Amino acid sequence: MTGRARARSRGRARGQEIAVPGASRAREAEPTPAPSAEGELVGRGRQKGTPGPFSGEAVVQISAGFQQVKLGERGGRRRDFQDVGVNTRQAMEHVKDSKSGTSGRPIQLSANFFRIMSRPQWVLYQYHVDFNPPMESRRLRSALLFQHEETLGSARSFDGALLFLPHRLHSKETVLHSETRNEEKVKITVTLTNELPPTSPVCLQLYNIIFRRILRILNMQQIGRNYYNPKDSLNIPQHRLTIWPGYSTTILAYESSIMMCTDVSHKVLRSETVLDFMINLRQQCGSQRFPEACTKELVGLIVLTKYNNKTYRIDDIAWDHTPNNTFKRGDTDISFMKYYKTQYNLDITDGNQVLLVSHVKRLAGPPGAAPPGPAMLIPELCYLTGLTDKMRADFVIMKDLASHTRLGPVDREGRLNRFVHNIQKDADAQLELDKWGLSFDKQLLNMNGRVLPAERIFQGSRSYEYDPMSADWSRPMRGMPIISSPPLNDWLMFYTRRNGNEGHSLLQTLGKVSGPLGIRMQKPVMIEYQDHQESLFRALQQNVGPQTQMVVVILPSNRKDKYDGVKKFLCVDCPTPSQCVLARTLSKPQALMTVATKIALQIACKIGGELWSVEIPLKQLMIVGIDCYHDIAAGKRSIGALVASLNQSMTRWFSKCVLQHKGQEIMDGLKMALSAALKDYLKFNNCLPSRIIVYRDGVGDGQLSSVVNYEVSQIMDSIKSMGQDYMPKLSVVVVKKRISSRFFAFINGKVSNPPPGTIIDTEVTRPEWYDFYIVSQSVRIGTVSPTHYNVVYDTSGLKPDHMQRLTYKLCHMYYNWQGIIRVPAPCQYAHKLAFLVGQSIHREPNMHLDDLLFYL
Repeated sequence: MTGRARARSRGRARGQEIAVPGASRAREAEPTPAPSAEGELVGRGRQKGTPGPFSGEAVVQISAGFQQVKLGERGGRRRDFQDVGVNTRQAMEHVKDSKSGTSGRPIQLSANFFRIMSRPQWVLYQYHVDFNPPMESRRLRSALLFQHEETLGSARSFDGALLFLPHRLHSKETVLHSETRNEEKVKITVTLTNELPPTSPVCLQLYNIIFRRILRILNMQQIGRNYYNPKDSLNIPQHRLTIWPGYSTTILAYESSIMMCTDVSHKVLRSETVLDFMINLRQQCGSQRFPEACTKELVGLIVLTKYNNKTYRIDDIAWDHTPNNTFKRGDTDISFMKYYKTQYNLDITDGNQVLLVSHVKRLAGPPGAAPPGPAMLIPELCYLTGLTDKMRADFVIMKDLASHTRLGPVDREGRLNRFVHNIQKDADAQLELDKWGLSFDKQLLNMNGRVLPAERIFQGSRSYEYDPMSADWSRPMRGMPIISSPPLNDWLMFYTRRNGNEGHSLLQTLGKVSGPLGIRMQKPVMIEYQDHQESLFRALQQNVGPQTQMVVVILPSNRKDKYDGVKKFLCVDCPTPSQCVLARTLSKPQALMTVATKIALQIACKIGGELWSVEIPLKQLMIVGIDCYHDIAAGKRSIGALVASLNQSMTRWFSKCVLQHKGQEIMDGLKMALSAALKDYLKFNNCLPSRIIVYRDGVGDGQLSSVVNYEVSQIMDSIKSMGQDYMPKLSVVVVKKRISSRFFAFINGKVSNPPPGTIIDTEVTRPEWYDFYIVSQSVRIGTVSPTHYNVVYDTSGLKPDHMQRLTYKLCHMYYNWQGIIRVPAPCQYAHKLAFLVGQSIHREPNMHLDDLLFYL
């Protein structure tokens, strides 16, 4: 599955900040007022009437080691800081002194990290700020407090409740007096609550806040978690697309020093507004079907409002609201049309357009504050972001985009060096850094890595090596028998009359390629169906029986409902492995041999075949992969998938999927799945595994403590359920792909991607974790992405070298790709299973399929 599909499968949006007018329950529309402009001191900023959108006071909870500290900054919600306080390495005796491996040849690398060369040695002073009378607007609180610069100094950070200063005020409690523009007197009490050393996680987050100010000084605009430069935008007029280049930055404590990890980011914007999209859609489907089609197309999409450069997820459409509706702003009613004119000097041309609804998510707020209401957005002012599925399927569009966004190692390194150079030559940026005593290295970090030797692939009675740079063995495996495959005697092929030629061509070619691969195939029963859903479903019901080993369906188009219907019936109602093939995939004669070979291999896997293996010396070992998917169609339920190895060579797998209700911990259901996997292993081997290694994928920023504190104990409970005396060695490894770290090698006199098998376990790893990076795949275009592995629990006593090598070996065992993939095979299998259930089935697959890779 592609990375783009994976990204979509993660869910379309995370909580966004809202700072626009909105409504919870409108008379005609009754939102709260938007916050007044920076520095305006009007009233107390209290919400009147119906609660509306909140002012964007993101508050992050991070661990300071001894207490929970709230440190928020507008637009600065960073969940990765919630992982900072999780220290797992201290509990593992065998890696306390060293977590580095030894095997492989050394390689010189550079990484997208910049050291902080000088940082403050002062104590950071934390103050609590209290306002009397209370002020609910954070912007107003800041403006009132910052009237006292002569007392506080220019170096300060205030999140609305907590004030951080690099120096101590004269008294433990300082009382200040301010006045609003309405001449209301406000007493401000600033009380010292904590003194934090420079190594405190709170200081690290403060460095990030300061650096985000630097990015704003450079006139970069925040969208989501990253910053972009609209002035440096790239237009692709033929596709009505605009690309904003930008950067992601995070400052954290690494093995030897505090460093900033910086990577290049791109935001793809479409030139059309939501209103343009709605007008075109109405013309296509007519007025009667328009509301239903519009809701289906727009809900879930992310839009950008250029007047404040914020992104929102469309959650609903307010069909009974237009820009002429009014909401409360302060004590007066104001229409949306007038609000945007006075606030942003924007004229709304279409007064009859309906409004979009975006529900506000809020992590925390002042005690007793009203819950935020939904934000109301004007379609004319909202620009669509990202790409449609139709765009993604367009080779020309994707090629033109890739030429700008998929930067090779040379271009990426050059862009990063220019970024730091621009900061250092900007006088205002340097002034801000000097206030706090911060400075950054001018060069990327240089470091050492190791390259593991290429693995030998065992296939049938023979073995071979692959080209270590391409990490692909599709050519050497051709014409060589696979390890094993049950004979395919009873199977069906469904096709439409229009696609009859393609069906017979596929059958003929399968006969040619299956013999050399050692796959024995009898001729299938050929069944023609009419090109509509009911006919295909009826044909499946009438012909598929308990004896059927495999069903191949040739689909005339890529309509999702047809594919979903086939998979739902054959995975739940009538459990049979199935293979769907698009007719157009079979329409190119020159590619038919390649396509048929892949289909033959997939069919073999799905009926219980084994394709190839690598040498895994550990005995009685069970490898488990866990991933999860959020099923938006079924009310945002979580789907957890667990895949576990059944044999020594890691060629047979047990799979189980569980559907969780919203709010349930994913591991609750997977406990039963792991117990079932252990029972299946026992049946398969007549013994239980003496060593279990769990690779847990799908863990986002801020979720690490949940895995460590909750999931590990659930895994151990599942193991205990097999008997009190049974205590295998257990390792739990968190796998992360969505990381910003990038590595560059210097090969043959030029900057290149590191070769597959590159291990990084020093310098850029975290001192409190037993972690390492592996560059396992090879890419032809762009910069290769490493994968981060964090061993959060380990009683196995495996040396770090063995853990790294085993993990790399498992990246060779994914049967849907004749090459090395980015994550261990069980993680990718678990992802494929969860994705199939979440996208197409929405129910647990039949238990008769548990021992088969039916989801490939």
